[in-house]
Amino acid sequence: MPLAKAINRALADELAADVKTLLIGEDIGALGGVFRVTDKLQAQFGPDRVIDSPLAESGIIGACIGLAMRGYRPVAEIQFDGFVFPAFNQITTQLAKVHNRTDGAVTVPVTIRLPYGGHIGSIEHHSESPEALFAHTAGLRIIAPSSPHDAYWMTRQAINSVDPVIVLEPKRRYWLKGPVDFDTPAPDAFTAQVLREGTDVTLATYGPLVPVALAAAEVAADQGRSVEVVDVRSISPLDDETIARSAAKTQRLVVAHEAPTFGGFGAEIAARVSERAYHRLQAPVLRVGGFHMPYPPSGQEHRYLPDIDRMLEALERSFVYENAGGH
Repeated sequence: MPLAKAINRALADELAADVKTLLIGEDIGALGGVFRVTDKLQAQFGPDRVIDSPLAESGIIGACIGLAMRGYRPVAEIQFDGFVFPAFNQITTQLAKVHNRTDGAVTVPVTIRLPYGGHIGSIEHHSESPEALFAHTAGLRIIAPSSPHDAYWMTRQAINSVDPVIVLEPKRRYWLKGPVDFDTPAPDAFTAQVLREGTDVTLATYGPLVPVALAAAEVAADQGRSVEVVDVRSISPLDDETIARSAAKTQRLVVAHEAPTFGGFGAEIAARVSERAYHRLQAPVLRVGGFHMPYPPSGQEHRYLPDIDRMLEALERSFVYENAGGH
């Protein structure tokens, strides 16, 4: 099943399970969303449950906050990652704060579906990776599925959370096919998972770069390097224990994401692992990411986005420190 279809099935199952669950977003009804993730859901559940909204992201999130305070479980779709910024104030100063502001008396179980990341050949503001901006805001949960199975179960877990959750959907992977077990839930959405065991170096990433990391590990194996791949999955809360345990085992860590490395979330992972496993590391934690610049035109995005070669270069560089006499 393609990842997009897995999300569609998750949304359908939650709509069927709870009449208080509803979807709201731009063009999600009759059109089925620009990526067709909500295809046929309005026909199945009606326009009062799958709501076509005006082009007003602040209004979408504001309406969701009010609905959640009245007992609903709204699921908002932001059409593209770069369009989330008009709603930034609602998300960071209202949605993230209501539970704390009311001393725990009010919950706002809002799920925000955010197609994010690049490699779709699109124009400006359609390929952003804003996870670090939201991760800095306490009160939000942020997850990033990378496979159809995870996409199905993590979407359902997000909708059933009592906290607001941002689901970062890797849109370049919407048509990535994989098995989905509808009877066996994925692990807790807010934990990291080791996808490939290794002994020489850990490669941690999430969302759209997980398949790239697994491919890089295959190439590295042909070159005699055993790479352990960790899918971070949850950005907030961060399961730094799983990542640090892997890094302590392999004694090296490379972190990769599409967002710029400067101020990127990889720096938080690097800092936490350095604190937890410093005396076990044979090299500094290295980061691979986008450059500190606006996302480039589509014809140049292949130069901007991390690929197998850049990951392999960082993996190999982690061994140079030891050979050069690093601690």
